[in-house]
Amino acid sequence: MRAAVQHKTGQDRLEVLDDVEATGFGPGKVRIRVRAAGLCHSDLSAMSGVLPQHAPFVPGHEGAGDVLATGDGVTHVKPGDRVLICWLPACGTCPACRRGQSQLCLKGLAEGAAPNFRHRTADLYGFAGTGTFAEELVVGARCAVPVPDDVPYEIAALIGCGVTTGLGAALNTAQVTAGSSVAVIGCGGVGISAVQGARVAGAAQIVAVDPVESRRDAALRLGATEAVAPEGLRDAAARITGGEGFDYVFEVVGKAATARTAYDATRRGGTLCVVGAGAMDDHFSLNMFELFFDEKKILPSLYGGGDVLRSYERAIALWRAGRVDLEGLITHRVPLARVNDALDQMRSGEALRTWVTL
Repeated sequence: MRAAVQHKTGQDRLEVLDDVEATGFGPGKVRIRVRAAGLCHSDLSAMSGVLPQHAPFVPGHEGAGDVLATGDGVTHVKPGDRVLICWLPACGTCPACRRGQSQLCLKGLAEGAAPNFRHRTADLYGFAGTGTFAEELVVGARCAVPVPDDVPYEIAALIGCGVTTGLGAALNTAQVTAGSSVAVIGCGGVGISAVQGARVAGAAQIVAVDPVESRRDAALRLGATEAVAPEGLRDAAARITGGEGFDYVFEVVGKAATARTAYDATRRGGTLCVVGAGAMDDHFSLNMFELFFDEKKILPSLYGGGDVLRSYERAIALWRAGRVDLEGLITHRVPLARVNDALDQMRSGEALRTWVTL
């Protein structure tokens, strides 16, 4: 089968190979024919080394497709079922899962650490245990989540990460309240999903902040009440909040500098929600006096900060009800052979989500 492969960390181009094999099928496993895969900025971060990932590897962690085969012991899906791919499955038995924090399950994450592809004699890893830039892949049973047939593959793939992360940050982690003021810094697919989550929660003012005009325009279409370039954030805070700062600020970039900007834009007693995935050597700094005196809540949000299966169901229900616009997040569709064009679109800021259709 075909798959897009990065041979070494730091390369900015992928090689599309025709002779890759999805490996590891057996008891407790599911083989999936990938029908749609989303390109998320986290894939770029894994390619550059900002996020840790063994190489060589197949990028991609947002995906949906059809079940081709199931191994012994798999009963919740069968061949022909439509599924989305969950990159962080919950084991259900570890302390985090028992506390109701399945998004923090390390056991489920560790189960996807082994190579799950092969090119000739070389093993290949799948990013985040998946690797959706491939025509087929093999994952653990809990990674294959059935979705109704009326949910298009591209929508299901979005729900598999970006939408769940952004909506969950607003609804699960920050728990945005009705009538509140919100700023979202970074308006890619995850950021605009946070915008939509804030709208669903009833926020009165939602300011989208991004240096790219097309992303600001998209944020306005999808729920923001105002959109500004980063240099306009201070003026927006002065006009909207009287200089006090926003009730909730979401950092969806993954950099210490923007996290500091987000902290400064949050009112005293307000909430800073950190959604962006950053590097281990990029340190966010506060002094002890402001940490104590401002009493701002700093809430990281991993994968939407809640039970992902319930979050998937909620996203589908909100989409069906017309409360969130997921089609509006899909801006480009390209075939696997043009995956490097998709990478260029994402790096340039043109795309909220670029889709590699398989």
